[in-house]
Amino acid sequence: MNGEQIWLAAAAGGAVALILLLACALLWRTSRRLHARIDELEAEQGSAPRPAAAVETAEPATYVITAIDEVPETHTAVVPARIDGRLFADIVARESVVKAAGLAHGLRRALSAETRNRIRFEMKREVKRSRKQRRADLKAALRELQARERAGTLGEDAA
Repeated sequence: MNGEQIWLAAAAGGAVALILLLACALLWRTSRRLHARIDELEAEQGSAPRPAAAVETAEPATYVITAIDEVPETHTAVVPARIDGRLFADIVARESVVKAAGLAHGLRRALSAETRNRIRFEMKREVKRSRKQRRADLKAALRELQARERAGTLGEDAA
């Protein structure tokens, strides 16, 4: 990689980081507005958030699945009631922020100097290995060809 390619890669990485930063800021701003709107609606309606209702059996049991269609009677299930708007917005915002943070972390690791150097080293090693293998294959083919020619020549001289 020459100097110009390094600068282009750094500029591309910076642009991606800037886009991710702007996306996170936009997501945060949208989340804040959504929370404010939900607060307004709750104040107007005077409703309190409703917890999720849980349906549980008396004893949590262990069971063995013997058929795909079979559902044991002692199965514990949680049946959520209607999720409050604020809780839903919070879940969506957190999930999006976690995904964006994971993507940013992965890009930061992938574009680090250590990773680029390791990839460059592995590529050089693989190129050297493949060249060496091609040379060995060529030498083996030449030896085989020469052996066939000698065998063919010897067979003609003896006849």
